[in-house]
Amino acid sequence: MDDGTISWAELAQEVTDLLSRAGIEGAERNGRFIVMKACGAEPEDWISMSGELATQRGVAAIESMARRRAAGEPLQYVLAEWSFRYLDLYLDRRVLIPRPETEVVAGAALVEMLRLAPAGAPITVADLGTGSGAIGLSLASEHWGAQVWLTDASRAALDVARANIAGVGSPGSRIRVAEGSWFDALPTELAGRFGVIVSNPPYVADHESLPEEVAAWEPAFALFAGPDGTEHLIHLVDGANQWLQPEGSLVLEMAPAQVDAVATRAGRSFAQVEVERDLAGRDRVVIARHPET
Repeated sequence: MDDGTISWAELAQEVTDLLSRAGIEGAERNGRFIVMKACGAEPEDWISMSGELATQRGVAAIESMARRRAAGEPLQYVLAEWSFRYLDLYLDRRVLIPRPETEVVAGAALVEMLRLAPAGAPITVADLGTGSGAIGLSLASEHWGAQVWLTDASRAALDVARANIAGVGSPGSRIRVAEGSWFDALPTELAGRFGVIVSNPPYVADHESLPEEVAAWEPAFALFAGPDGTEHLIHLVDGANQWLQPEGSLVLEMAPAQVDAVATRAGRSFAQVEVERDLAGRDRVVIARHPET
């Protein structure tokens, strides 16, 4: 790679070739994303900018990112950012990479919020185990009456969430952050006042194997839940009702194989339980509604 004599498009091809040799799936897409990050191009600008000559700083950044990606580091960490619904989030290895399945969870939580409070009407929401803040920040940004609590047991993860709060603008003024394990992080005076509690908790059983790129790079504490995998899910189901307002909702992400057991458990104490599928058509989200009083 050299600057002054090579275009951004030619660099993208060089990175693609490097990643292909390293066995990286989607090498062409990865290479384009890396070069776009270095040259500051948005997707809609890429065609017009790709023929321009690369800068020295850009070449250095591309070389560094390409080496990291070729070594197996996930693209999202290499870029230090990723899109989630309508947001662009800062990411690093302190938090999980948000996935399309979790966008479905955020969408389900937003539907429950609108059921209880039309856009602009006040509603209090908690995103437990928030990680990067992806779900909670989306809810605050898409419902301008929402007061949102982001909680996590990991102080390092909350540092990432705080960085993302700073990037969302005015919705950030309606977001609060609290460190602690699940409901323990919430102020006791808010018991019975949450319209929606949403979570994408760890739900991988300790004995399960994960793809190498996930297991080697993403934080284990945010992935593994215990011997069964449903430990945190059951804790959230069993504890949510005392925190929810009448007709409030608990919205949980889980593995498809866990849905039946969690929905059955929720049916013992919630008035209504529904299951929503992810973009691949797999059962993914359990929505449990608190009884009326």
